Amino acid sequence: MCGRYAIYGPVSRANRDAIEFLGAETAFHPTFNAAPTQSLPVFRVSAERGRELTLLRWGLVPSWTKDPAIGARMINARSETVAEKPAFRAAFRRRRCLVPMSGFYEWQKAGGRKVPHFVRLLDTDVFAAAGLYEIWSGKGGAEPIESYTILTTGANDLMRAVHDRMPVILHERDYEAWLDPKNEKLEALSALLTSFPSEKMCAYAIGTRVNNTRNDGPELLDPA
Repeated sequence: MCGRYAIYGPVSRANRDAIEFLGAETAFHPTFNAAPTQSLPVFRVSAERGRELTLLRWGLVPSWTKDPAIGARMINARSETVAEKPAFRAAFRRRRCLVPMSGFYEWQKAGGRKVPHFVRLLDTDVFAAAGLYEIWSGKGGAEPIESYTILTTGANDLMRAVHDRMPVILHERDYEAWLDPKNEKLEALSALLTSFPSEKMCAYAIGTRVNNTRNDGPELLDPA
């Protein structure tokens, strides 16, 4: 799964071309402890506004639900079943997005405790996880909510020592196909949802300050 991540900018020279491809402003407030229900930056393509970087709430609220609180349980979607699950299938077909990250956190079970780890890519400061977004129009006088979820897949060799799931990290060459709302080649899209190569990633244990969502700052990334 992916239940916490970091996104700190500005983007580096190494990945500027990949992010500028999206045609969106890349300046946003950095966070080292992005958590569910927060409003966080997401790239998407809108028929009305084109490509944009906008803030959406983490935790997908299905358009048909009566209770938006369900979003707190929808922070991740399993890539293996996303095309069939009622909560995600419409978004998978038409409302795909990219979730920028600098790295993500996962907790390894060790005896009676859980040890947090930070996982990042070796050659870039910002990468994109596959996401879906949804628009809840509001019911009973409630305000509309735009929200998103992060797709997960089976762990690669590196991650398997920490957890059996990981976010789907997309290759830059696949950004355009993933974002295109007119692309309904679901089989081809599903083929993109694989684990990222282990040799292009690193993971290391960190301290427990990340466990509290009120803590933020680059010190969270310090090795244990």
